[in-house]
Amino acid sequence: MKRALAAFAAAALPGSAQAGSLAFCDHGTPYTAAQQDKLLRFGALVKAELEASGSPVALVARSGLDLERFGQRYSHAGISLQAAADSPWAVRQLYFACEDRQPRLFDQGMAAFVLGMNDARLGYVTLLTLPPAAAAALERTALDKRQALQLLGARYSANAYPFSTLYQNCNQWVMELLAAAWGGAGQREDAQAWLQQQGYAPTLFKVDSTLLWWFGSFVPWLHDDDQPASDQAAQRYRVSMPAAIETFVQQTLAGAQRVELCHGEHQAVLHRGWTRIADGCVPGEGDQVINLD
Repeated sequence: MKRALAAFAAAALPGSAQAGSLAFCDHGTPYTAAQQDKLLRFGALVKAELEASGSPVALVARSGLDLERFGQRYSHAGISLQAAADSPWAVRQLYFACEDRQPRLFDQGMAAFVLGMNDARLGYVTLLTLPPAAAAALERTALDKRQALQLLGARYSANAYPFSTLYQNCNQWVMELLAAAWGGAGQREDAQAWLQQQGYAPTLFKVDSTLLWWFGSFVPWLHDDDQPASDQAAQRYRVSMPAAIETFVQQTLAGAQRVELCHGEHQAVLHRGWTRIADGCVPGEGDQVINLD
């Protein structure tokens, strides 16, 4: 696997590992005023859907990094809280702070969360709402700053192994928070043990030339010393991703509901259910279409 990691660096866009780190920390191309206005209106649609859900909390995920070549539409997840102190429905989440070179927890308003999709032409958001008891437990745990920080890993890795405490990525923090809320876990070790007992299955990435290209941009935050020897030998990574969170919630909580929203150049689409909106934000039967022009 170490040879694979070395290949990640070579497979990055031309330049050094430092160039890869700059790509990771880049804030993206600035939006035009018209593009920003469209995304803000899309964010308002997301917020309105959360308000209409009647739930105080939702699991949210957004597209960002282009992972479609691996069958992954979503890259980043968090917890949206109606009772967030700074802004209703702000998203509590883990991000890697590039300036400090360490993971941090922070709350981000829904508008900023949507703007983080980094693509004014096409973007996706999912909302998972939960049965009342599960929602209340998650809200209580997510709003408990001491508990949220207790589950924050000291070191970040984009490909963190979900059953090791050596590293953590943003989606793994969400999974461990669910374990604290629904399984009573107090420490990261307890959370991971509970997730294994519940049959949590992280996303599997097989190492191939395309994957090497994508992971190349994460070289400074990519590690293999937490990966099981059997996975290293098979050249694969198991990683917590939004799709794995969604599958876990669907299989674990009867009554959980899913809403997916997307925006294209001129319209937004709202889709209810556990199937995906068609690629390209193409509406299907029963989907709601909202004009953004």
